Amino acid sequence: MKNSMKGWQASTFAQKVIDYYEQHGRKHLPWQGTRDAYKIWLSEIMLQQTQVATVIPYFEKFIQYFPTVEALAEADNELVMHLWSGLGYYSRARNLHKAAKMVIQQFDGQFPQTTQQLEQLPGVGRSTAGAIAAFAYQQPTAILDGNVKRVLARCYAIQGWPGNGQVLKELWSRAEQNTPSKSTDKYNQAMMDLGAMVCTRTKPKCDICPLATKCLAHQHNIIDQCPGKKPKKARPSQSTYWLIYIRDGKVLLEKRPPSGIWGGLWSFPEKEQITDLEVSHELEPILHKFSHYDLHIQPLLVDNSPHINNSLQINESNNNDWFELQRLADIGLPAPVSKLLQQLASQ
Repeated sequence: MKNSMKGWQASTFAQKVIDYYEQHGRKHLPWQGTRDAYKIWLSEIMLQQTQVATVIPYFEKFIQYFPTVEALAEADNELVMHLWSGLGYYSRARNLHKAAKMVIQQFDGQFPQTTQQLEQLPGVGRSTAGAIAAFAYQQPTAILDGNVKRVLARCYAIQGWPGNGQVLKELWSRAEQNTPSKSTDKYNQAMMDLGAMVCTRTKPKCDICPLATKCLAHQHNIIDQCPGKKPKKARPSQSTYWLIYIRDGKVLLEKRPPSGIWGGLWSFPEKEQITDLEVSHELEPILHKFSHYDLHIQPLLVDNSPHINNSLQINESNNNDWFELQRLADIGLPAPVSKLLQQLASQ
């Protein structure tokens, strides 16, 4: 099928989208109504792969603790990770902190204003840079987040998987072609709103879509094929044991390495195999689904024998520490760890 959209000129496409924004677009989100690049950047990072409703309380809490980029740059990493706990994709939080320091040190505390400079910040890719430039500086920059990809793929009947380089190139071409030179901020917000609320992944509301009359996927009844799905692979899984040591009202936690899954967060000591530990109780197993694999966790309450320190080699270099179970400090915890600790504290 030829990927064309006969009848739509780029200016008409954009005007249809902007008209939708004026009537139905979201205008009262906590990060809207401002040209503060810091707040816009923070919201865009949080919104990567995360829904608006989930982001709102995290954004509001971050702004309460870190009202400026300077405050975030000077913040303790433990507090940053703690406030991010539960939002997932923790590399975003690490990059957020690094980027804030970079703005202070390399850009004299002023957010860069060009997409090229914005993309130098850790965690800021082409689409995020485009969003910041459009919303904060009213520049005519295109965006291509997951919602926008879906709208464009359906309008132009692009059936390939967006992770494919050629498909992504075509989507970017369409995005730039249709992005207007004026009111770009309204247009970009409307495109995201259309993808989130109208052109949804399943059961799209084509009857209220301003682009439906010329949408090729709608015309040819191939909406469910646009965009194409990622090629399926057998979903891998891993298994691990969490070792739970509780003594005198305190629980032993271990800080994970800065990179990798739950990087920089506090978790339970972990082992892939159990051989010589005296287990006093097996807790309910946990299945935690990451984006790319399943983690099967068996939490174990371990006997508090006197040789615990020697067997675990607890010292500062191993990043182990004891925390009050009933009053955990402001530390970053993965969501399943936090949930289990709350259960243990209530027993």
